[in-house]
Amino acid sequence: MNAAHGEPGGDLEVSAPAVPRDAEVLTREALGFVEKLEREFGDRRREVLVRRAEVQAGIDGGARLDFPSETAAVRDGEWSVGPIPADLEDRRVEITGPVERKMMINALNSGARVFMADFEDALSPTWSNLIQGQVNVRDAVRRTIAMESADGKSYRLRERTAVLVVRPRGWHLEERHVRLAGRPVSASLFDFGLSLFHNARELLERGSGPYFYLPKLQSRGEARLWNDVFLLAEQELGLPRGSIKATVLIETILAALEMEEILYELREHVVGLNAGRWDYLFSVIKTFRNRPGFVLPDRAQLAMTVPFLRAYTERMVQVCHRRGAHAIGGMAAFVPSRRDPAVNERAFRKVTEDKERESGDGFDGTWVAHPDLVPVAQAVFDRRLGPRPHQKDRLREDVRVAAPELLDFRVPGGRLTEGGLRNDVGVGLQYVESWLRGTGAVAILDLMEDTATAEIARSQVWQWIHGPDGRLDDGRKVAPELYRSIADQEMAALRERVGAEAWASGRWAAARRLFDRLVLDERFEEFLTRPAYEELEPG
Repeated sequence: MNAAHGEPGGDLEVSAPAVPRDAEVLTREALGFVEKLEREFGDRRREVLVRRAEVQAGIDGGARLDFPSETAAVRDGEWSVGPIPADLEDRRVEITGPVERKMMINALNSGARVFMADFEDALSPTWSNLIQGQVNVRDAVRRTIAMESADGKSYRLRERTAVLVVRPRGWHLEERHVRLAGRPVSASLFDFGLSLFHNARELLERGSGPYFYLPKLQSRGEARLWNDVFLLAEQELGLPRGSIKATVLIETILAALEMEEILYELREHVVGLNAGRWDYLFSVIKTFRNRPGFVLPDRAQLAMTVPFLRAYTERMVQVCHRRGAHAIGGMAAFVPSRRDPAVNERAFRKVTEDKERESGDGFDGTWVAHPDLVPVAQAVFDRRLGPRPHQKDRLREDVRVAAPELLDFRVPGGRLTEGGLRNDVGVGLQYVESWLRGTGAVAILDLMEDTATAEIARSQVWQWIHGPDGRLDDGRKVAPELYRSIADQEMAALRERVGAEAWASGRWAAARRLFDRLVLDERFEEFLTRPAYEELEPG
């Protein structure tokens, strides 16, 4: 498909292969709206990326981090977020997943209160996936989404479904198939713009609204940019001011230092914050990778009970409830086994313990990755909340979290082990291969892995290789030779496991080349999705 749209002199250009039903979402009017957003905010988005690089350079140079002194009045002031829509008052269990048709139907039918339809970490951004995702969201809003599977199963929406919330891609990503004046447009504005244009009015007429999750923010300035996008979008589409509602994922260490400021900048539109725990760990590793003495242990040892993660979650509850916003807990990523009930029993027990900690801390809801976990998490929050929709009356005035507690990354008893290194390498290789084939959410070792967990894996291996403190508990330095040896062994084991035919049809060689680059290059790649995007097929 080749299309161009714009006012006289405009030059928004779409260049991509045809996708079924693409004409329904790539209309002249919808593309004109995307063009408007890109013209107004494209330069500001690029300035955000420049500012991020400047901040990182300062941290690498030893800059001390703290709560911003210039925004003390915001933190000390008396203010609250705007009104919460009725269908977002009770968010005790939220399920997440990519905008794939069958997964969307199952998630909407899962019994969860909210479904986050993901264009970001759970989706490999092939053009087909993105456009089919927009079609699927459009159909879900109108309750016409349905499908018949190859094995004859029929999938339809039940009478009661989860509230739909869409997550666009982050500010750092571009959509290469759509260009304005020769430049790729913002992936965030493309995903948001199409979804809002086609569905906002329909959602409002049905008693809901256009709701979004905002990923990867690092500062109040980035939140302000989103708020300005919302204001212009409401004006352009004739929507009531404040009708767009957003929940912000606090999944970077820099955003954790500006939680209140982010809420303040978005106060007309924001309804809550979410503890994006996996991306948060990735952010910590990425941000402090060059600091002497900084190293995190195996991923398996980074439980939410370690001190710096407890500080992060407890402060989030306190900040949200003080300002009238929801605090939503982190992901339970376990994928139930169809073969081993004992595995499920252990996992359900761990999920229950995790959700009991969150609900006990004051969170108003939580995330799960699989429909079978919805009743497990809901039972915990039902016991805590009863008939109440949330527990925002728990102000957690007992919490006293200062910046040093957020920034003290010591993990009692933490170790780097060969098993942890092998896990990172094996999971990373499998995930990247799946992503390159167009699947962005994949079950590996009974866990639902997405881009965030793959980012932890490759950033840990990079830091262990390139940093002086990357030594296993047996004294060995994690050197390139050790990595290559383990990667060779993991590749051989994977080849045997998947079989010759599946191996031949996969993207294993490309995945190995990319993962090698990500962990061996002296320069740290900020997001693996950027080089991986270049490896995707054009469609």
